[in-house]
Amino acid sequence: MSSIHTATEHDIPECAALLGLLFSQEQEFIPDPALQERGLGMIVRDPSKGVVFVCKQDGGGIIGMVNLLFTVSTALGRKVALLEDMVVLPAQRGRGVGTLLIDHACDWARARGFARITLLTDGDNEPAHRFYGSNGFTRSDMTIFRKLL
Repeated sequence: MSSIHTATEHDIPECAALLGLLFSQEQEFIPDPALQERGLGMIVRDPSKGVVFVCKQDGGGIIGMVNLLFTVSTALGRKVALLEDMVVLPAQRGRGVGTLLIDHACDWARARGFARITLLTDGDNEPAHRFYGSNGFTRSDMTIFRKLL
């Protein structure tokens, strides 16, 4: 049995390890536990920035996580969220953990008046595209640009 909780500072090291798995499979990121712990801490310690949800097995550790970062859409005139990170332990994939996390994050955001959740995936990550599509997300025609500062 699994349950979803809002992450606490105690959960940061396990979440950082999960992000290491995620970033090792993404094209643009390199895992760095110290940076991942610092970023997670910024979210966990300041609820105005976002929220991290963890899925824990009863009596066990964290098997998956998702985080939402908050902003405002001028197009919608409402709060929106960016789904920044979503990862499930490889041994737990295909068992509904990801869907449980996504459903929880969407229900949480909807209940708080958020109008949209946006996310990014690697362009060639077809399993992620299928997963998000099966959970109600649709592709956008927008193109991503970024500039590191």
